[in-house]
Amino acid sequence: MSDHALAVDLAQRAGALLLEVRAELVAAGADERTIKDTGDLRSHDWLMEQFAALRPDDAVLSEEGKDDQARLAFSRAWIVDPLDGTREFSEIRDDWAVHIALSIDGEPAVGAVALPGLDLVLSTANPPTVPPRPAGRPVQVVVSRTRPPAIAVAVAEQLSGELVPMGSAGAKAMAVVRGEVDVYVHGGGQYEWDNCAPAAVAIAAGLHVSRLDGSPLRYNNADPYLPDLVICRPELASEVLRIVSEAAD
Repeated sequence: MSDHALAVDLAQRAGALLLEVRAELVAAGADERTIKDTGDLRSHDWLMEQFAALRPDDAVLSEEGKDDQARLAFSRAWIVDPLDGTREFSEIRDDWAVHIALSIDGEPAVGAVALPGLDLVLSTANPPTVPPRPAGRPVQVVVSRTRPPAIAVAVAEQLSGELVPMGSAGAKAMAVVRGEVDVYVHGGGQYEWDNCAPAAVAIAAGLHVSRLDGSPLRYNNADPYLPDLVICRPELASEVLRIVSEAAD
């Protein structure tokens, strides 16, 4: 199985597992914390078993795993978020995701983002086509449901756009890929597992993907903290980066 196909398969199957786990826990009357923690752990454990069996010679970095710096010696590193958006998962919402990515020499080469609540996987195996932006629609800037970053608010204001609240990082990034929104700007607090798979899929779809300063996103670093990014329609990239740069001064 190719790396692209494997990413899709693992994302889809982990998503199905999470739906089963959540249904069982809800039926048992579990609280939201238990639903979050159990989902995260079950998905992580299953994925680690799969990588050990199917890609034993590759490194793996998972949000829920203990980081082994030995991965830095590998050119191939799978970067995984077993459950992106635990809050939305526990609240029985659809805007959560599973991220499966492969970084090769630091680049986000392979990616799959499952949106199990929507029965959808977007991936580099079959790169999505971003729909045209509807004529006359204000620029849509997707932001956190609870804490919209100031940088995203600034972008929306200067583009005479609208803020669109949404859950997980993967759901936000895929909303750009799916044409539901136009810009995703994040200013802090993410790690490599939060954005590697979304970045890979967005790049494959032809979107602009970068750090806030316009530099490329690089992965499998000693410190996995990778706090900021821009994912947007290419025709908006120069203006978004200009606004971000001026806001940072």
